[in-house]
Amino acid sequence: MDMTGVGSAEGLAAWVARGEEMAAAEDRERARMREMRFDTIAVHGIYSAEAALANQGSIIEPAYLSPAQHFADSDHLEAALGYLMPAWGYTRIANPTLHYLGETLALLEAYGTGTTASAVVTGSGMAAVDMAVTPFLTDDGTGRRPSVVVGARCYGGTFQLFRERFARERGVDVRWVREPLDTAEWARLTDGTTRLLYGEMPSNPTLSVLDIPAVAGIAHDAGVPLVVDATVATPALMRPLGLGADVVVHSVSKSIAASGLAIAGAVVARHGIVSRHGPDDLREDFAAHVKLLPMRDHGPALSPFNALMALTDLRTLRGRMDAWSRSAMRVARFLEAHPAVERVHYPGLPSDPGHQVAARTMWLADGADGEGEPANRFGHLMAFTVRGGQPAARRVLDGLRLVRRATDLGRVKSIATIPSISTHQQQGEEGRAIADVPPNLIRLSVGAEHPADVEADLAEALARV
Repeated sequence: MDMTGVGSAEGLAAWVARGEEMAAAEDRERARMREMRFDTIAVHGIYSAEAALANQGSIIEPAYLSPAQHFADSDHLEAALGYLMPAWGYTRIANPTLHYLGETLALLEAYGTGTTASAVVTGSGMAAVDMAVTPFLTDDGTGRRPSVVVGARCYGGTFQLFRERFARERGVDVRWVREPLDTAEWARLTDGTTRLLYGEMPSNPTLSVLDIPAVAGIAHDAGVPLVVDATVATPALMRPLGLGADVVVHSVSKSIAASGLAIAGAVVARHGIVSRHGPDDLREDFAAHVKLLPMRDHGPALSPFNALMALTDLRTLRGRMDAWSRSAMRVARFLEAHPAVERVHYPGLPSDPGHQVAARTMWLADGADGEGEPANRFGHLMAFTVRGGQPAARRVLDGLRLVRRATDLGRVKSIATIPSISTHQQQGEEGRAIADVPPNLIRLSVGAEHPADVEADLAEALARV
């Protein structure tokens, strides 16, 4: 459509009208894809045959590595940068490859929930946590110190973000829930100064669970949102938006981008979140608000290449989480029966305190047969404590030959670490006590190897105790 040389008012209106056509076309594609199964959505997202033809016929979403978009004329530039039409402009704000990843994640998180959602992708999982929380902490003019209620059993980086960056640097009153299953504690800590409730389900590294519907009810009664980090579960096993959560956070670097070739994060929010704080557009479409305003100014943009790597892995998410969950269940049972192991933290085990809640919450999308036969799956991550304290745990970790020693998780290769000396080292003994991370805890992420080989490696290492 050639609009060059058109007067500014008329030209701007023409570009806005063109933008409405573009948005309507994407809405139609979203509606079509909502009728598809989980695996189909993961493979295609909203990258339609028409979109492929507009990209030189590429059947795979292209990586748009250019940092900036060229515009047809000044009116096109003004309409795009004024958010009057779909555009990407500059990769710090938006990018086509990032858009395809975000749209696919939003469709997967809303799958089967009856909700509609939007997503924004970030440069890391920690950037996603920051962007999911910061918009609710702005000054409301009352002079009251804002508070947040947070499940203490969380990733070490998240603990530090809340304790150091939000509490110590910004003066936010961070209130820790030591036992996430204690809904009475969530309620007791929530009051008129609370801006949001935040928890991990299941948590990293102790696999503690959260009763999302119950905690969402507490949050909504207070007029605030519930934010859930569902990195360990992924949308293949749990979709918190359908359970009452308002915002879902992912470290896409983990299970979604399982090949280990990309760092990325995501914020996915249902439309019409509960929040008595913030402007109307924040409540109406939180992810779009974050993308176009706070993220534009803070700048935690995702690399388009990393977005493409994540998209490539995302296509096989459900099958991987199914297989790895079954392997993890087998390994968890092996560890539970081993005399050198004190306790195994895995929500799939009937002995786990969170098993009943997890069994109500964590279901493989479309079932074990892909046709809807219900099947619980509890993920690939577990943790176990070793008899003999941290010296024994170190000997076990050092004795692993197949399982890699690293701070990563959700990889195609099995990985183990001791959180107290790695992922949770910086929060100190007091912080680890609050988060219930003992010194002899080993976190294990089960990958795609045959589980018998993982068990053999663990058995050899445990023999060193």
